[in-house]
Amino acid sequence: MIHMMKKLALLISLIHCIFHFCAAQTSKCQQANGGGSLHYSSQQSSNYRAILYKPPGQKRGSLLIPPGAAWEGYPADLDAGAGHSFLKTFESVVAAQNNKNFFAYNNVAPGVVGVRTKSNSKGVVILDTSAGLDEAAWIVHTVPGYPKPRVAYTFPASEYANGHLLICLTISESQIEPIAAALSLASPFIYYNDVPDAELDSRPSLKKVLNGETAMKPPFSTKQNIKTQANPSVPVQIFSKSERSKYEIYQRIISRQLKKTIKVWTRRDKKLKANCKIPGRHILLVSTPIDVNMQASSLETDVTNWLIPENGDIFCAVDKPYAISQKYEPAVAVCIQLANIFARFNTIAAKYEPAVAVCIQQANIFARFNTIAAKVDSCS
Repeated sequence: MIHMMKKLALLISLIHCIFHFCAAQTSKCQQANGGGSLHYSSQQSSNYRAILYKPPGQKRGSLLIPPGAAWEGYPADLDAGAGHSFLKTFESVVAAQNNKNFFAYNNVAPGVVGVRTKSNSKGVVILDTSAGLDEAAWIVHTVPGYPKPRVAYTFPASEYANGHLLICLTISESQIEPIAAALSLASPFIYYNDVPDAELDSRPSLKKVLNGETAMKPPFSTKQNIKTQANPSVPVQIFSKSERSKYEIYQRIISRQLKKTIKVWTRRDKKLKANCKIPGRHILLVSTPIDVNMQASSLETDVTNWLIPENGDIFCAVDKPYAISQKYEPAVAVCIQLANIFARFNTIAAKYEPAVAVCIQQANIFARFNTIAAKVDSCS
């Protein structure tokens, strides 16, 4: 009788779990409907990423998940309380979960007034501190005031008017330290942190970021390499610079490192233009409007900044626009090396503004301008 009562009690508890969503919480990127971790089932690859592009005026947008051969429609409005990828990913952000810890950064932090920062970085790093588990997620996005920690999940209604990118990468916990090393130069505004002190002992860069320490000595720019937890893994490069570097991140850092001409979608000022001065490293500006999976987006209301090489397999999301002001501000670029992602954004970037250079071959003209240009920055 006692044995039967124990079985009955166990059955009741299981039914309670099922109907009250007693599911394992996650620190991984999720399927489109939030129903499970992402993976290549046909290639037996591990889960690793989700990219959502929400054009202006849309509440859903289009999603790239493995294998990424085509965009798919996002299954729910971004403020919906169930049934979509980023809601599930942020479960341990909006409600406390056992052994799930995170820190979040945003220059327009939710619930914080008067933030003073030159950073434009926005993101969340989630890790599982359970013994024997090695899983984490890095979410990079463009949305002000999002996500709100420890309250019911929502998406800022005012941001539906704007175009946004949300990128989720499933990573091993060993990748958190190089991410922190890149962020430490950009001085992001940390608005929430519950990462245990024990997790910081072996991560000095993470400790600096969470303590708000800034780089006072060179180098003032860095390239960090991480990889997703997929098998095979997907390489990711992180370029970052502090406000002390005085480098323009698009040409002086990204194009130089990639050694390629790049096509850039970004708001731009009247000073930085399309640039064809350096052979093989041109800056081509993608023309507005663009088409994202049959949804239009224009520079007036799209706040995303991204680029791809003219030829290659890389996609980069940048947190600063192509403007002269970012020479004097911190900036971060996250570059994912995967042909399917590149192909989708290459289609979007099919049209770009022409870059024109007029070259006159005459010794006297050269001599006069050579005198003017006697002092130049070194190419260190």
